[in-house]
Order: sequence, then C-alpha cells, then structure tokens
Amino acid sequence: MTVTARAAADYDVLVLGEVLVEIHAGTALREAADGTPARISYSGDALNAAAAAAAAGARTALLAVVGDDELSVPLLRRAAELGVDVSHVRRAPHPNGAYLLSADPDGDREFVYWRTRSAGSTLAPGHVGSWRDLLTRCGALVTSGITGALSPSSRAAVLAAARLVHAAGGHLTYDPNFRPRLTGRSEARELLTRIAPLTGLLKTSCPADAQALVGTTDPRRAAARLRALGARTVAVTAGAGRLLLDDGSGADYHPVPVNPAPVDATGAGDCFTGTATARLVLGDSLQEAVAHGIAAASLSVSGRGGTGRVPPFSETAALAAVHRSGAAGRAGRPRRADAPPPDPDR
Repeated sequence: MTVTARAAADYDVLVLGEVLVEIHAGTALREAADGTPARISYSGDALNAAAAAAAAGARTALLAVVGDDELSVPLLRRAAELGVDVSHVRRAPHPNGAYLLSADPDGDREFVYWRTRSAGSTLAPGHVGSWRDLLTRCGALVTSGITGALSPSSRAAVLAAARLVHAAGGHLTYDPNFRPRLTGRSEARELLTRIAPLTGLLKTSCPADAQALVGTTDPRRAAARLRALGARTVAVTAGAGRLLLDDGSGADYHPVPVNPAPVDATGAGDCFTGTATARLVLGDSLQEAVAHGIAAASLSVSGRGGTGRVPPFSETAALAAVHRSGAAGRAGRPRRADAPPPDPDR
C-alpha cells in the first residue's frame, strides 16, 4: 500500500484530536508530597502524532479546540515550534485539559487526568464543517478513539471527519486507544466498528486494546478480527520489542530497534502513527513507512513526556536503514533445529 498525496492537497496530514497540558511529576504519584518537583510540557495524542508527522516531512496541521486560559499561548507556541500549523485551531471558553504523569525507564507509567468540561471535549460536527475544505483536500487524516470518547459531540465529530476524508479519497489512520477511565467497552467497540471500514491504517495495541475491543490477547487474531471489520491494513504493537503488520497478504512481525537509553515511553505509539502516516502520504511503500514509524517511536522514548523527543527524519531514516539491514541479515540465518519457535504471546 502506498498513499500518494493529491496534487491539490493543502496539507499532507491533518490530525484531529485533543491537546493537553502535561505535568510530569518527579516521583511516583502515590509518593508525591508537598514540594514534589514537576515539569510542565504539552502533549495529547493529537499533538504527539502531529509533531511526528511534521518531523517526518509532511505538511501537517492540527484540528483541535483549545481553551481560553493562560496556558493556551505556550501550548500553541510549542505546537508551532514542532512544525505543526495551528492556524485552524479553534477556541472555546473552557480550560485546557491536563494530566499528571509519572514514568520510569522500564515503561511503568501512572496518569491522572483533568478533562471534565475541557475545551477539547467541546469538539463537535460544527467544527468539522468549518474544516470541510481542508479535510476533503488533505492527503491523510489521523484521529483516535480517545478523541471520540471525550464527549458525544467529539464522537460525532470523529465520525464526520472520517467520512469526509474517506469519501474524498483521502487516507485515514485510526488508533482506538481504549481508555477505560474515559469510555466503556461497548461504546469503544461501536465506534471502532463504524470507523474501521474507512481506515487505510488501523494501529492498535495488544493485549490492552485488543483484549478489550476484539476479545483476544493474540496479535494475529487481533489483526484478523480488525481486518474483518473492514480495516485495510492493521498494525498491532505487541510489547516493547515487536509490531505485527497485516495488510491482507500476510501477517508478519517487525522487530523494534532497541533504545539503549530509554527514559519514557509516553507518546511512542502516537509517534509511530504520525510518522508512518506521513511517510505513506509522501510516497513510501507500506513496509518503508512502517520501518520509519518503528524507528521514530524507538528514538522518541529517549525524551520525557509525549513531545519530549521528536526525532528529526534524518535520524529516523538512518536508524530504519540500519535496523532493516540487520533484520534482513538475521532473517537469513538458519534457525537451530533445537531452537524453540517464536512465542506468539511475547
């Protein structure tokens, strides 16, 4: 699968969703005490994916609603610094959503969110209508189940935007990103069922998303069930070290480059999604785009927070090339007769 940006496109990639104020605690949240140091930055799955798409070389714009509090200015400034066009962002007389995060290099993370009546949750079909020309002319749209779970109006907005892009011949990337504190399984499954047939790339995680939404902890079964819902291509992150890709011609595991100095995995999945989508629109083959997405995600865990480390594409491409050549070499080595077969659940 190769997605080619249309000549009349104003943007290669549009990202529809939520931007959040990120407060990174210096200790485990249950140990946070008076005087615990914290660091403010800006994240949210939409901003993380948009930043990655821009770094991968795509003309990228953010479609979101931000608040009227004092943090809106630095929030939008940070997005612009990351190469994302924020000129189409709308305002609402509500505070920006925020979350408190604690993470360690082993991947253990804790979150506390403040989203009730946030500006992001006011996203509605009316906003999508105002962006109609952009959506019908873009190369690709990235959105998520998190966005659809913020409110009934946000859910309607996600569906409306997805349908516009699909009907116009654009590419849709969707990540269910199931969050049990934000939505129930039945609601998330129902949205997934309606979105999947519109997607060119559906990225999910296993076991977390797969068990909740398609009832399996096996990545291959998860991919097959998502394709049965209508998704053209499915990417399943199956732990820290590998990703399963199923485009209907077969399901194959792709190893992930090991980051020798991990700091925080927050936003790594969004980095994959944004990078892979951007590279598809810019003309990469599916295999090339996925290799670039995997490399960018691996590099991103060297930073703290969702946008703490957005690798430049030169670095991403170099790592992808080295990793793919190494993987090809390993694939060519005969496996010992007494070596155990790969474990599908690891």
